[in-house]
Amino acid sequence: MKKALIKSIFERIKYGGLRVVYWDGEEVLYGDQPPEFHLIFNKVPPLNFNIEDPMVGLGEAYMDGVIDYQGSLDTMMILLEKNRDYLLAGTSGGTVLKMFSGVADKLQQKRNIEHHYDLGNDFFSLWLDETMCYSCAYFKSPEDSLNQAQLNKIDHILKKLNLKPGERLLDIGCGWGWLIIKAAKEYGAKALGITLSDEQYRGVKERIAKLGLEDKVDVEIVNYLDLDEQKYQFDKIVSVGMFEHVGKENLPKYMAKVNSLLVPGGLSMLHTITGTKEDIPGNTWMLKYIFPGGYAPSMRETISLLPDYDFHLIHAESLRLHYAKTLDCWYENFTKQLDVVRKKFDERFVRMWSLYLQGCAASFRVSGLNVYQFLFSKGLNNELPMTCEYMYNK
Repeated sequence: MKKALIKSIFERIKYGGLRVVYWDGEEVLYGDQPPEFHLIFNKVPPLNFNIEDPMVGLGEAYMDGVIDYQGSLDTMMILLEKNRDYLLAGTSGGTVLKMFSGVADKLQQKRNIEHHYDLGNDFFSLWLDETMCYSCAYFKSPEDSLNQAQLNKIDHILKKLNLKPGERLLDIGCGWGWLIIKAAKEYGAKALGITLSDEQYRGVKERIAKLGLEDKVDVEIVNYLDLDEQKYQFDKIVSVGMFEHVGKENLPKYMAKVNSLLVPGGLSMLHTITGTKEDIPGNTWMLKYIFPGGYAPSMRETISLLPDYDFHLIHAESLRLHYAKTLDCWYENFTKQLDVVRKKFDERFVRMWSLYLQGCAASFRVSGLNVYQFLFSKGLNNELPMTCEYMYNK
């Protein structure tokens, strides 16, 4: 009975080619093309195998060593995209996405951040670069190291903001703080970073103190919605990799808060992952195990919010392939630390994060998942250079 139900999932594949080797040795080909991806069941799936949501069921099976695969995950992602409508027919995928995407409760937001980012500074330092930037890097050259590409990314953002000495900068979701530190140290700004992660807060505080920048840089544990606009006003506001965590229902709240904190004519840079269209069911395995509460708005959805707050789009840039390369670098670093990670957590965690890093890289290459940098002003800003050359000059 279990085998028949699992077969019913793969039988939905109409396009492309998949070879499945079942636990009893039976091999079955699915789709209309020779198989380029091979799924191998090492043993009978457990009784709790999630038939209703194949994305979660197969992800958990891989984590538990029930299945392995041969072939490129890029190929598998293409296969999934071609057959998305068939695979999701009759499943709970869309329901799960909507359940997670509308997170409004601030306590839940903090719990979602802690679930991922509070795994420990020692864990992330194993495979991130020296900046501890956990977002898309910017590779000016294919030969750039991950560290150089992350420094490139920070400079790219600060140049786009046309950041000047003495200006007040807010970083919403500051991570481990290298952007606000670089903004103060090299651009002469007064910078504030905010985070919901205790681990990140501790790490940023240590960095600021070590560099003697307490008079120029600060960090707080606070929800961006709780920042008091009577106390704080900023010339520039940046957010890198945070917008995906606010939830679909909170996208307008984010824009309204930025509007209240930004001075007239001020600039904001929004660096965010974007989906292809609104309300397409997302990867429910990712929502359950990696980024609970996550929602990647479409480019159209994001830009359509701007006029409601008198925001004017100045520049938009896709960094899609930069993120694929960033994830490849992270995974390469991660594989060099498998024994350490396995000892700190367990084999299931190692397989989960391996699938996450490789799967995301593949998604950025082949699925239409993107990452954009949107630069916009509050009201009209006539002080910026008339061309974008200033953003790219050395």
